This record gives sequence, C-alpha cells and structure tokens, in this order.
Amino acid sequence: MRTGEPLPAMGDVLAALATGLWRYDAAGGLVTLDAEAARLVGLPAEPAILSEAGIRARFHPVDWNEVDGIVQLALAEGTIAEMRMRIMDAHGRVVRTVRSRSKPSIDPHTGAYELVGTLQEVTDPSPSAVRSPVTGDWRRSREAFLLDAGRALAEARSTEEVLRVAAGLAMPGFSPDGLAVFGVEGDRLTVVGHHGHKPGAEGPFTQMLLDTDYPAAEVVRTGRAVYLSSPEEYKARYPVSWPLAAHFGRQSWAFLPLTVSGRTMGAWMAAFKHPVTFTPDERAVLTTVARMLAQALFRAGAAETERELTDGLQRSMLPTLGPRIPGMTVAARYVPTGGGLQVGGDWYDLIQLPGGTSGTNSSGGRFALTIGDVQGHDVRAAGLMGQLRIALRAYAAEGHRPDAVLSRASRFLHGMTHGEDGADLRFATCLYVEVDPATGTLEIARAGHPDPAIRMADGTVLMRPTAGGLPLGIDPDADYPTTRLVLEPGETLLLCTDGLIETGGHDLDTGWRRIRRILEEHQGDMEGLADALVQAVHGPSSHHATGPLTDRREDDIAVVLLCRVAPGCGCEPATEIRQPVRRMMLTIAQAEPERIASARHQLRELLHDWSSEDQVDSAVLLVSEVLTNVLVHTDTDALLVAEVFQDGDGLDGGSGRRVRVEVTDASDDLPHKRRPGELASSGRGLVLVGLLADAWGVDPRGEGKSIWFELHEEPTKDDSKV
Repeated sequence: MRTGEPLPAMGDVLAALATGLWRYDAAGGLVTLDAEAARLVGLPAEPAILSEAGIRARFHPVDWNEVDGIVQLALAEGTIAEMRMRIMDAHGRVVRTVRSRSKPSIDPHTGAYELVGTLQEVTDPSPSAVRSPVTGDWRRSREAFLLDAGRALAEARSTEEVLRVAAGLAMPGFSPDGLAVFGVEGDRLTVVGHHGHKPGAEGPFTQMLLDTDYPAAEVVRTGRAVYLSSPEEYKARYPVSWPLAAHFGRQSWAFLPLTVSGRTMGAWMAAFKHPVTFTPDERAVLTTVARMLAQALFRAGAAETERELTDGLQRSMLPTLGPRIPGMTVAARYVPTGGGLQVGGDWYDLIQLPGGTSGTNSSGGRFALTIGDVQGHDVRAAGLMGQLRIALRAYAAEGHRPDAVLSRASRFLHGMTHGEDGADLRFATCLYVEVDPATGTLEIARAGHPDPAIRMADGTVLMRPTAGGLPLGIDPDADYPTTRLVLEPGETLLLCTDGLIETGGHDLDTGWRRIRRILEEHQGDMEGLADALVQAVHGPSSHHATGPLTDRREDDIAVVLLCRVAPGCGCEPATEIRQPVRRMMLTIAQAEPERIASARHQLRELLHDWSSEDQVDSAVLLVSEVLTNVLVHTDTDALLVAEVFQDGDGLDGGSGRRVRVEVTDASDDLPHKRRPGELASSGRGLVLVGLLADAWGVDPRGEGKSIWFELHEEPTKDDSKV
C-alpha cells in the first residue's frame, strides 16, 4: 500500500485479520453474523442471522451463562464487554476458543440494549480444558457471598451499622484489606466511614474538592468505576494524589460509584495489599456489592433523617413539666407506636393557670393537667395534636373553667377537621384536671377519655368514675359536666391514654387489672412508677429497637402521675406550700363606692405590724387606685382578696413576709398603661402600680380578669444594723 492511496474497506481489514463482525439485538432476540464470524462459530462462511437459541447452541453452556453478567457490568461501567467463549460442535466437543469484544448501548425509547462487536480466534493449548475462574466452587462461593451480603446490608438500620457490615464482608478469593465510603456535600468529598486504616487517616481526604485529581472524586464526577491494578498504574493516572495513598502500602484499588435512582451519591473504595487484576468476574462482584451498599446507605440515611425529624417533631409538641409544684410531684411518659413514622396523636400537658405568682408558683397557685388522644397515628394526627394542645393552653390561660375549656376545644377541633363533605372529620378524647395544690381539690372534665385512677396512701387503687361528654370534635355544642374530687396527702392520681391499658392484646378489663397490679406493688418515687407502667407494656427496650416486643406496640402511650406529697409516701421531696398567715376578703359593689374607704382601713389593720410604714401607705394607695378603676371603667362589682405570706426565715435582716393583693371583676376589658399629662385627672393607676409594687400583673379569668400586686416587707433600720 503506497502513500496517498485510500484505506481499504473495513470488511477487507477484518477478513485479513481473521476477525468477524457481529451484532445482537436484544429487543428482537436476533444475532447477525458476517461471513468470518459465521465461520468462527462453526457455520458456513457466509453472512447469517440466527435466533438467540440458535447462537446459544454454538457455545459452551458455562460460557453462555456468563454473557449477561459481563454485558450488564459493561453497561454499568460504560466499558467494553470482553469475554472468552468456547465453540462446540454437534457432538459437544470444543473445536476452538474465540474472544469477543463488544460495546453495549441502550435504546432510550425501549430500554433494550444492542451489542456490536468482533469475534476472533485465540490460541488455546488445551481448548477442552474447563476454566476454573468461572466454574465450580468459586462460582458457588460468589453466589453465596452475594446472598449473605445482600441480606446483611438489607437488615442494617443505620449508617454506622451499614459500614460495620461492609467492613465484615469476606469476598471469595480477593477480600479487600481497606475500605472507605465517600459522600458528597456540595462540591466536596466527605469520608462517611472507613475500615482497615488508623484513626485520623481519613484527614487528608475529607473536604476534598470534586475536581481534585483523586480516583474517588473522578468516580463521583463521571459515575464510572476506576480500577487500579498496581501502584505504577495509580501513580501514572493520578500523580497529584498518589503521595496521599502511597504510605498505606496497598497494591491494588477499586473505586466504584454509589448510585441510587441514577444519581451518584458517593464512592466506595476497596484497597488490596496483594495485586488484583480485576477480571470481569471480580469486577462483577465489586459492582454488585457497590449497588447493594448504595441502596443500604440510602435507606439508612432516609431512616435516620425520618427518625430525627419525627423525634424532633414529637419533642417539640410535648412539653416539659416545668418547675416543681408546691406540695406535689409530677411524672409523665410518652411512647409513640412502634410502626410507621413514630409519631401519633397522644399528648399530655401541664398548664399554669392565672392567679399564681409570677415565676415560681411558690404560693401554690392553681394549675391544670391535660391528657388526650387524637384519632390516628399519622402526621395529620400529630399536627392536629399540636394545634389542639395549643388551643387548650390558650383557653386555660384565659381562666375558663374545665367544662368551658373542653367545650371551646371541641368547637375548635370540629372547625379544623370538618370539611364540606365531612370526609376529614376527626375526634379526640381528652381529660382535663384543674388542681389546687393547697387543698388537693381536683376539678375534672372528661371528653370520651378513660377515667382517672387514684392510688391511696395504703396502696389501694381505685378507678374514679367521672361525668363526661362526647369526644372533642364530634359535636361543636357538646356539654362537659365537671366532677370534683380531693387528692388526700399520700395519694397518687393516674391519667393515661387507652394505649397503656389495651396494648398487648388486652381489653379495658384485663388491661386495667394489669395496670392496677403494678400501681399496688410498686415501691419508689413517681419516676420509677412511670417507667414501670411503660415497661409493663413494652418491656425495657427502646421504642426504636427491633425484637419480639415490636408487635406489642399497637398504640401510642401517654401517662401522667400526680402525687400529693405526705411523709412516707416515697415521692421525691416537693416544695413546701406557703399558706397565707393572714387573709381578708371584701366585695365592693358598683352602688357602694364608699366601701373603698373600708377596704383601705381593713388593709391597714391587716398590716398593723408591718415594719415599713411607707410600704403600708403604698399598699393602701394601690388598693384605692385598683378598686376605683374597677368601679369607674367597668359595670361589675369588685372582689378584693389580700393575703400575707411568711416566705422566708428573716436571715437577711427582714421578716421574709410579703403581701399579695388581688382585685377581681367580671369585665373582659383589660387595663392598659397610659401616659397622662400634667393636668389629666385619670390614667395614673397602673403607672403607680408599676412604680410602687415589687411585682404585679393582670390575669384573664374565664369571665373577667384579676389585677394583682405584691410588696415584700423591707427590713427596719434597726434590724439592718444587726
């Protein structure tokens, strides 16, 4: 062939090289052979078209079984599919060995693949010998390994567990000595975990830019695997990052993409201390493990995100029990159902009611306990639970009585869930208890919820039937009668949702007997009792754990325990209730403004031994201002309550006393501070209260409001010198 002459036809070149050309159409199941390819497979030397069954009969069955795996590997890696295959005659004898090299491509419309490749005879000194790399025990070991690996990775529930399983994989014949999983954050690589390296060895590889000359970065960028069979090959292809890998002493590396739903989420590195050639069979094993590892990491990450989200949602919706309650201890537990999203519609709450002192509840101010269960265990139920709990707090903070709180909550829930067709109607059970710590009085309103139980001081447990109405949300005009009980010293009140009673195959009767036995037998504080009640249903395991207790988590559980402390009851020490040492009460009607003078006189008598005359004058002035404001700006009567408390022991030079004055009226109009001018005849009442009182506030009530202020007794001049 002289310079300048045209190149010969491709067919002539292939024929001269004893190389045949073939094409396989997976959609049609047909194989097209040129004359040389037909000759190599044992057919007459002329073009031919064979079916898949026809071409299969020309090859050794063991070799044919490998074809699909090698083609799928080439498709995944975007590489050439190369294989050696033995040609059989009609009597089942091997007549020659051929090498096939093909490039697979995917039809974007049908999803079927097409192969176009070459066929060439290769010299084989023993064509009838059975090749060991793809047959016998190795094949069975590989299949068993992949089954075990798939099962172990599928059962892993967290990223840490997935990495631990991956580190323990013993691949048949070529187990790696070092593993690393890389993730992606923005434009940087992160090391999710590694095995076979010293702690801290991942330092140089964290926060590596994706455009770095590093195999894992290239794998993430391209989505194609990188195989490096020797240190020389590594150094030649990645000279910049080779110094980072050189000191680990590895001889071969495989970097494979972790791909889920067509998106490369990271890379997996398998490093070997011995040389590995990465045959198609070895690459097939590594690729399969990488796919399973990617799916396991994706599932674990999604599960961890879901758990974090739902746990955070549930924690944000459930309250803390707040400061200690004078004379009482409270304990509560919430456990969501074991299945699904780990969220549900159960809730509990402790609400400080208007009328207590600001901050610490040290005067034994009233509070409310509420517990309930919104229908369902889904996100919708959890959302409604949060909204309903906030609504209950709002109605309680307005000072409404228990029956009024539940009536308003029922109307609220009905409006939230009742659509035009009524398809989204949901209900909720609820138990609302208003507690007076000073007397132990309980005002209870119930909306379709299980009755409370009381454990008496001697351990006897009784269910206390209470009047009730329909669950919230069913009838917006439902009525909820109240029941008054008294919690005696040493007694414990139990409030719970039906999940505590009925879970584990119990009905209300048998479940209650189980709970009653625990209440009667328990010795210890409220926290221990709350744990014992939950463990009676679920056992000691976490609600995230697997095991035989999982099927017992059929419903959410909420538990609230309230104990009125008494000596020997086993409860934690509670803050002592400060009972008033003096008290006066006076009602001043609209038609009797002259009684304001009597109120001033009685307050002076109440504070007859107060150490500071200036404070007495201030208290009298403020009482006059507050009472006058009620008679002038409302149409209702005023109720005056003044109490003196002995809070301290006087070690700071004072008596430790304080006076609390509260004026209540039935008007919903709240007072506001104003800025009166020099010649104004009104508007100074709250200004004076703010200047002279040590503490003050305005609390809404169910019908009306109360304005209160406090003065703390100051030490006398003589006392301060002591």
